[in-house]
Amino acid sequence: MREMGNWHEYRIRRLANDQESAIDLLELTLEEYLADGDLPFFLKELRVFIESQGGVVEICKRTGIDTETLLNMLSNEDATQLLDTFSSLLKMLKSRLVIEGTHAKHLSPVKQIPTS
Repeated sequence: MREMGNWHEYRIRRLANDQESAIDLLELTLEEYLADGDLPFFLKELRVFIESQGGVVEICKRTGIDTETLLNMLSNEDATQLLDTFSSLLKMLKSRLVIEGTHAKHLSPVKQIPTS
């Protein structure tokens, strides 16, 4: 009998194997944060996205971001000030941030996580 994983693991595997859904999650998460300011939800879903893309270390290698900096951002309430400031700036400009995937040939390959 096949062992069942938990919901969190399932979501990460699914997003790792479906780049479009991963981008959609990131876009929806940002839209929700800008609408209601729920930072804990935003950071939790951002962590899911990052895990689906290979994890913090892999993301840092691919982006050149310092690992400690990203880890602090994902766990620190200081992120609130940055996100709130950015949200206020967008509102003042009567603008919104949109996240969308770029053409597939420009994307770095994502390590595929086995589904079994």
